[in-house]
Amino acid sequence: MELKGAAYLYSLAAMAITFAGFSALLVGIRQAAGGRSSLLDRFLAKTILVQLFALAAGALLPPLSALYDVPEVWLWRVAAVCFAIPMLALLLTYPQRRRKAVGEGLPPVVFAVFVVLGSATVAVMLICILIGFQYEAGAYATALTVIFFTDALGFIAALDVIMRLPVDSNEGLG
Repeated sequence: MELKGAAYLYSLAAMAITFAGFSALLVGIRQAAGGRSSLLDRFLAKTILVQLFALAAGALLPPLSALYDVPEVWLWRVAAVCFAIPMLALLLTYPQRRRKAVGEGLPPVVFAVFVVLGSATVAVMLICILIGFQYEAGAYATALTVIFFTDALGFIAALDVIMRLPVDSNEGLG
């Protein structure tokens, strides 16, 4: 028997990995335009890659666990805990890690969407699954989907910031 929602989770994992590669290429646009890679560029590229690979791992964990005949009631609980704890750590520490890495805070919209909405979504998913919510697969897939889109919105906001940074037209000439 195929795990409920497995095809959706496979698709989400594929989208996350594809977006990770695409976002890494887009960060190179600034360098292609003649700008030097800034601390912010590197921090944002690393952050988005870590987030998206964690998302892909979270999407693949339930189908992988199902291959070992883990009972579905435990499968979703284990997957929820294994995904939620690292993802919450990444999301909740993002403002401090950014300030430490680049010396400045994040825009309010990024804080609201990336940190607050992302963390709240993961926390609600974890609680729902641990208390035995009827639609565990749906709660899990919904949380991963919201995280995917908060990552995408965070990246778009970051790209906007990166593209506004000044480009030194003399770089690369010497």
